Amino acid sequence: MTDSNKACGISNASLTSDEVSASEYQAWYTYLVACADGSLYCGVTNNLARRLKQHNGELVGGAKYTATRRPVEIKAFWPHQNRSLATQHEYQIKQLSRPQKLALIQQFLIENQA
Repeated sequence: MTDSNKACGISNASLTSDEVSASEYQAWYTYLVACADGSLYCGVTNNLARRLKQHNGELVGGAKYTATRRPVEIKAFWPHQNRSLATQHEYQIKQLSRPQKLALIQQFLIENQA
């Protein structure tokens, strides 16, 4: 993947809302969350903290998919300059197999160790 895959520096893949808020500095993000049932969900947002709260039912909104699979944890995220690039990256991730998505999460962790 391209430079758009370079992620914000963090030291932990399971982020709380406060940790996500502290890491936000770009306009749009592609993200991968792990659901309570072990499945993975990929999405796009311009506010990671708000989106995590939505997925976990703390705020109105969130995907139907994650509503029955709570709690969810952000495992990886990638900043983008605009929504179009974030959406293109989301599409690329959604084309990957589960093992490839897990490898992408591992790569994110390696690249963002403290």
